[in-house]
Amino acid sequence: MELVTCSAIINYFRKLEGETAKLYETLAEKFPEHRNTFLSLAKESKSNIVAVERAYYSVISDKLEACFIKTLNTDDYSIEAHMPVDVEYPEALKRIITMEENIQKFILDVIKSIGVLVPDVSWTLNRIGKKRADRINKLKILLEKATQRG
Repeated sequence: MELVTCSAIINYFRKLEGETAKLYETLAEKFPEHRNTFLSLAKESKSNIVAVERAYYSVISDKLEACFIKTLNTDDYSIEAHMPVDVEYPEALKRIITMEENIQKFILDVIKSIGVLVPDVSWTLNRIGKKRADRINKLKILLEKATQRG
């Protein structure tokens, strides 16, 4: 699906973060020894939705929505937001790292796409993107520790 308006981008971002939050909540149940980490990531994803919506709705107008943005295609950012029931912890980490990297790519492309047209949203996504980069690094450290134990 092509995203041709900022509204469509916000809706897709909401979908990605919502699915991500649900996945982290599921992983918190599946891997209770890492419950706090996964619940923290789920909470952060939910907060990201609120932050972007707040930035968007505070500045949006019909004039802005009519502006042309660089079209984004959701096929380029699809995520696998569920895990096989029997997934082992290291494999789960690999999968969520890939998911997080796809969302990070989406965020960076959105920033380029909407740029100065919706600066509050761009700024908010830039802040979320920096946090997401930290999240990816933390997950990679967890994966490294998990594979060293195995």
